[in-house]
Amino acid sequence: MTKMSRKDFLKQFKNQSYIQQLMDIPQKFNVVHNEETKTSDITIYGVIGNSWWSDSFSASDMDEALNQASGHDIKIHLNSPGGDAFMGIAIYNRLKRHDGKVTVYVDGWACSAASVIAMAADELYMGLGSMMMIHEASNIVWGTKTEMRKEADILDELEEGIIDIYMTKANVSREEIREKVDAETWFSAKKALEIGFADALEGTSEEEENEEDDELVLNDASKQQIMNELKGILNKTQKEPSPSIAPGAKKDAGSFNFLKKWR
Repeated sequence: MTKMSRKDFLKQFKNQSYIQQLMDIPQKFNVVHNEETKTSDITIYGVIGNSWWSDSFSASDMDEALNQASGHDIKIHLNSPGGDAFMGIAIYNRLKRHDGKVTVYVDGWACSAASVIAMAADELYMGLGSMMMIHEASNIVWGTKTEMRKEADILDELEEGIIDIYMTKANVSREEIREKVDAETWFSAKKALEIGFADALEGTSEEEENEEDDELVLNDASKQQIMNELKGILNKTQKEPSPSIAPGAKKDAGSFNFLKKWR
């Protein structure tokens, strides 16, 4: 894709509401290997791929980090407006081939190419207030109509490949994902979880989880209490002496059948 500044890249977003926040993300690519725990922490903040200002990192950086990590489990801390789509795809595939478990934590933003990288996670956690964005592939083109049509065809094929990646996690149809890509869709942490992109939300307190468990137990207890009361009524009915029947008198067939049914 054509090199461009971060500002020019962000101008391509249909929704310009968050541009300043995305502009202000500090550029950082950091790797910390822990031989004792056999884990490697990788921080990915800022632009992914090519930039006129060289304020980005590449798939080569990720490849080197993973080679140094050997078979370590990987924890990625992600906060990025995105960047070069092909670079994001290369990083995704490199992470998918890694031997260790890959866990991604979206600290703030996972937009555009960063959302593609996030899909490489064996487990993906959305932080409180974090967001994810998917959109159409784009490029800056200068040239003839023939060259522009060729570029449009390339973007179509690129998008199909990106949708393939999203579908590895999505729990909705491919057509729905394509519609969300075309519309440029921004997902809150909760929405990312609902559509299947995320596996869990970070920051959910143990108290909230316990309250949900208590509520479930209470409901079960209520059901059991109702069942016990019904059994008591039935037992009482069964133990009551049958009314005496005069010789020659016929039993009430309806009452007899009712009692027989509940026995």
